[in-house]
Amino acid sequence: MVSKTDDIPASVPNCNPVDLADEAGDGAQDSKETSRTRLKDSCGCGHSTDTAMVNGDGAHGHTEEAESKQDGNGETDGGEDSNEQEVIVIQDTGFTVKVQAPGTEPFDLQVSPQEMVQEIHQVLMDREDTCHRTCFSLQLDGNVLDNFAELKSIEGLQEGSLLKVVEEPYTVREARIHVRHIRDLLKSLDPSDAYNGVDCNSLSFLSIFTDGDLGDSGKRKKKGNELEQIDCTPPEHILPGSKDRPLVPLQPQNKDWKPLQCLKVLTMSGWNPPPGNRKMHGDLMYLYMVTVEERHVSITASTRGFYLNQSTTYTFNPKPANPSFLSHSLVELLSQISPAFKKNFTALQKKRVQRHPFERIATPFQVYSWTAPQVDHAMDCVRAEDAYTSRLGYEEHIPGQTRDWNEELQTTRELPRKNLPERLLRERAIFKVHSDFAAAATRGAMAVIDGNVMAINPGEETRMQMFIWNNIFFSLGFDVRDHYRELGGDAAAHAAPTNDLNGVRAYGAVDVEGLYTLGTVVVDYRGYRVTAQSIIPGILEREQEQSVIYGSIDFGKTVVSHSKYLELLEKTSRPLKVQRHNVLNEKNETVELCSSVECKGIIGNDGRHYILDLLRTFPPDLNFLPVDGEELPPESQRQGFPRQHRHRLACLRQELIEAFVEHRYLLFMKMAALQLMQQKANKDTKTNTPAITETSETTSESNSDTTQTQTTASDSPSATAVSTDSTSQTDNTTPAASQAATDGEENSSTPATNGPLDVTATHNGECKSPLEGKELEESIPGLAQAKELAETLVAEDGSCIDPKSREVVLNACKAVGSISNTSFDIRFNPDIFSPGVHFPDESADDVQKQKQLLKDAAAFLVSCQIPSLVKDCLDHSALPMDGATLTEALRQRGINVRYLGSVLEFVDKTPAKTQLDHFYRIGISELITRCAKHIFKTYLQGVELSALSAAVSHFLNCFLSSFPDAVAHLPPDELVSRRKSRKRRNRVPGGGDNTAWASLTPSELWKSIASEAQSYYHFTLQCESVDQVVEKYGLQKITLLREISVKTGIQILIKEYNFDSRHKPAFTEEDILNIFPVVKHVNPKASDAFHFFQSGQAKVQQGFLKEGCELINEALNLFNNVYGAMHVEICACLRLLARLNYIMGDHPEALSNQQKAVLMSERVLGIEHPNTIQEYMHLALYCFANGQLSTALKLLYRARYLMLLVSGEDHPEMALLDSNIGLVLHGVMEYDLSLRFLENALTINTKYHGPRSLKVALSHHLVARVYESKAEFRSALQHEKEGYTIYKNQMGEAHEKTKESSEYLKYLTQQAVALQRTMNEIYKNGSNASIMPLKFTAPSMASVLEQLNIINGIIFIPLSQKDLENLKAEVQRRQQLQELGKIEEPAEDSPLELEDKIPID
Repeated sequence: MVSKTDDIPASVPNCNPVDLADEAGDGAQDSKETSRTRLKDSCGCGHSTDTAMVNGDGAHGHTEEAESKQDGNGETDGGEDSNEQEVIVIQDTGFTVKVQAPGTEPFDLQVSPQEMVQEIHQVLMDREDTCHRTCFSLQLDGNVLDNFAELKSIEGLQEGSLLKVVEEPYTVREARIHVRHIRDLLKSLDPSDAYNGVDCNSLSFLSIFTDGDLGDSGKRKKKGNELEQIDCTPPEHILPGSKDRPLVPLQPQNKDWKPLQCLKVLTMSGWNPPPGNRKMHGDLMYLYMVTVEERHVSITASTRGFYLNQSTTYTFNPKPANPSFLSHSLVELLSQISPAFKKNFTALQKKRVQRHPFERIATPFQVYSWTAPQVDHAMDCVRAEDAYTSRLGYEEHIPGQTRDWNEELQTTRELPRKNLPERLLRERAIFKVHSDFAAAATRGAMAVIDGNVMAINPGEETRMQMFIWNNIFFSLGFDVRDHYRELGGDAAAHAAPTNDLNGVRAYGAVDVEGLYTLGTVVVDYRGYRVTAQSIIPGILEREQEQSVIYGSIDFGKTVVSHSKYLELLEKTSRPLKVQRHNVLNEKNETVELCSSVECKGIIGNDGRHYILDLLRTFPPDLNFLPVDGEELPPESQRQGFPRQHRHRLACLRQELIEAFVEHRYLLFMKMAALQLMQQKANKDTKTNTPAITETSETTSESNSDTTQTQTTASDSPSATAVSTDSTSQTDNTTPAASQAATDGEENSSTPATNGPLDVTATHNGECKSPLEGKELEESIPGLAQAKELAETLVAEDGSCIDPKSREVVLNACKAVGSISNTSFDIRFNPDIFSPGVHFPDESADDVQKQKQLLKDAAAFLVSCQIPSLVKDCLDHSALPMDGATLTEALRQRGINVRYLGSVLEFVDKTPAKTQLDHFYRIGISELITRCAKHIFKTYLQGVELSALSAAVSHFLNCFLSSFPDAVAHLPPDELVSRRKSRKRRNRVPGGGDNTAWASLTPSELWKSIASEAQSYYHFTLQCESVDQVVEKYGLQKITLLREISVKTGIQILIKEYNFDSRHKPAFTEEDILNIFPVVKHVNPKASDAFHFFQSGQAKVQQGFLKEGCELINEALNLFNNVYGAMHVEICACLRLLARLNYIMGDHPEALSNQQKAVLMSERVLGIEHPNTIQEYMHLALYCFANGQLSTALKLLYRARYLMLLVSGEDHPEMALLDSNIGLVLHGVMEYDLSLRFLENALTINTKYHGPRSLKVALSHHLVARVYESKAEFRSALQHEKEGYTIYKNQMGEAHEKTKESSEYLKYLTQQAVALQRTMNEIYKNGSNASIMPLKFTAPSMASVLEQLNIINGIIFIPLSQKDLENLKAEVQRRQQLQELGKIEEPAEDSPLELEDKIPID
């Protein structure tokens, strides 16, 4: 951690001490972390992403280092000058106070001055000995402390002060809070909330495999006898080759969950509320309880506390009983009247406190489990009360009842963001409101579909109804009023909300001040799609026609524009690549827009400028939009495009637009460079290279006013692109260079939208595709210099270059379709090909250009992105393990899921198809389950609520069960009455014939799936039943079940299902436990934290481990500040940190961080998510390194089980897992078991990496070592020879790996000979032979660990200072060489292709 500094580091360059003191006093931070040294980005515009860090470590709080190492400017990330950086030191020295609660000893508590008094309250309510108190105040010297005061503002509070906990009188609110808190304490170990998907609880099973907390277990066990006590045999279904895929082990039973019963019943009494005369005696409410000893008691909650009264079930007598046991807390009262309560409650709290905090903290968004055991439904007053008092957005916690979501969402956006503390506060507020809004919207959407919300237009038919609940507006995904008739009716109405959400996400990420979007959540539940939006103030009072002052409400027939909107949208036009353009309105007048016509601008009653209906933020995808008279490029036509799609709203993804623009930028640079070289060659016939360097120098000298631009250009590839074209001028006149530079910085810094994945794309920047870059540079000598020259040209303002160079840029711009003639700038017009939009004649050639650009982008997707995805899967840089990770891999490269069929066809034609088996199989299963989901959606719409479980189980039987004639059990109506014929008035949307669903048959369903695959994905499935599919494509039914359940929100009973029985169906209606919503929402990002994380990663890749580690720790603090303790990105941060701890030799720390990463991954992503599987593997490695062998094995077995469930055995990742298991088993001398796993790994590696790969050589070596330990030298020799041959062919004789292998071969031969001699001796001399003792090597733990590190891609660097320097120098040298294009891929020195980069996953 960074040391806490109270003084400002002396050496911070150009730092203004006044500023610092100012911002330090600001202290807008209420987190408990200690390191508070911060960097403020230099443009201060709040969205700078390129100014990640001064990487020179100078600014990092260690004052003593700071003096020596201010070398920042060399590698400043993103090319900012380090002297612009400011360092903010937030003073945060913690101190200790004593706390004394009634009836307990005083204890010490570490606090920080930024904390509020309230946080001490929270700590006390969580502590084992004070957890039962809720209604108290803290007093210092007799003065009550204000709950919302920061500790540093309290006079007299200092190191060692004594805070007294003083019991306060109750109010009705406080009494309710108390009862709720006691109920939470009683339920704290009960997983039912996690199964039911409420209150952001979710499951975690890690502690079952580690027997509690890992930190202790290392100390508990004695190292010596570790080996004898391990039982290493895995359950049968985990062994290689087992065909059995049980479901029950997915949720191992936790012994802690058999809850200790403290009370039988705790509920509100029927005598509530107290009558007037009792109110005047201080009665607040009455409770009814049954203790474990079967004693029925009635309790009064009064202002003074809780006491027994004399009421019974049928007679009301509120007088205190004798004795009344008056106690301030319910726990104290119950402990006096029920010995069992006292004993069990204490035990329960002990257990609760021992659990890892990450097992109980709420997640930011709800995670649902697709399996659950049968949980007993217990009486629970709080749950019952919550269900019926519409607890909308937890309004009992805020004054003023329901929350005004729109106001909250927009006010948080308006918070200041000038410096880091402000930005942290702002991002934290935005994130918190978003997660609350998503939870409330989900709840509302379910209430709407379940029929519990009254429509605002109740007279209309159900599909057309709209709803308002808790200040959120809900609409259904149907085409009402033929709004989308031209675009594909209901299919378009179903696609529009997700497109709109992507638009909201994109505009939200650009984050322009003054432009507002609506809170938007899309919920799929029971076959319906519901869009939930926050409400623009005043919109409900007026007609839509009056309020829209920008855009069109009828798809372009009438269009209006507004100067303020143009100005705001212009700021988003470059980051989102949207071109300003003119369209004609109904009177044929020209109207200027800077978005698609559907995008509407409305000024709310609050004076804010809102934009909504962002469904066409991104340009149309012509591959799925046949247009009469338009031809697609040949690359698309060859693949059978354009294809007819269900609707006309198919858009390109933002990631594709980014990749395409990057690709074009590379082309642009190539062209400019080549033309310049030709010019030079013509000018002087001297050798190329020197000439170029000279001229490039002179150009930069002559244009003194452009030097500023050049620095940005050369330092950061992303800034070169965005040079001219400022906001005010769109024609060819370009602003002064200085303007261009700042402009460039602003725009290069818009973050990419979809999460951490696509941030690798620099915006408009240099293309990262290693292929193109390298080939190009090798093919043309001296191109690097020409490129530099081209960059200087592009970055200048175009005025002082000689006309020839200007012509070069002009030609290059024309060739790549740039909208400006003097700089590279590609934008799209989203209205091209929109039916109903007309363009003025004068922009005809512009429209023509735009059409061409769209065709090129569509072709780029088919000809570049799909092949590059397949290439990444071939070289295993992309490793999808299930449907979700496959979709993520597609989307990361900008490929929409509707291309899945094309991707699979492409794989099918690939020569190396067997090496893509895993990818193909996951793709087929994804395609099938998605088709099934489409069918299931309409199937469910016809089912009424009472038949839901029967209908779902029938569908699953038709989908997965081999039982040929699955017949639906029409539920024997539990409440049969003949008077059912009267139609219910308030029917659920879309009702119809309520038993139509029962007629579905398996063969009919599979026919529909095949035709859906053909019509939607243009992919031919030849199969008529589930068994044919499983046979033909090698799928697993259990995997299909998981995929369909996760996609549709079904929750099933966890038990073994017999899918293959031909005599009875696999599912009955009792097996369907629940149906959950599937929710899509925006994920607000923590930008500053993310830059720290990225620069930390970059540091680590350059070999600066310690600095990297500090940056990542810093990132972790910032993430915690914004997201709270639980989040996917924190998970990635912890994993990387653990890996660094491990590499730097701090094994216990690695273990602790990785344990947190596993818990968090289970909680936030799900217990069988591919990411969780990988986290388990990492944790097993660190456990092994810490000498906890049995735990390591348990974790590996768990990972293998999950992997089998999620994707089956035939997957490249399985080879790594099996090598790990085999090695650990070898280490504990289980040789036969070890061989089964290692030989399986060898088979899989050979299949997926090819028989000549280094991975296979390593696999051979590992197998040989086990055979050696078994003294089967012949087999050992055979495998080692195979390995040796591979090393020799791949690396050459002289390579150290080859030498090592040949040494080992010699050693094995000697051993074999010795063994043979001994055998001969025995044969010859019988029993009196003199036997030489043979050296059998049981492997040492160190050697096993070394092999484990190698296969997991961890290379240790002896971290002495000198070695580090050499390594850095080497890394830099390589980078320079690569940049010059001189280096072919160097032969790798290590069996894993990782030698020169320290691995980052």
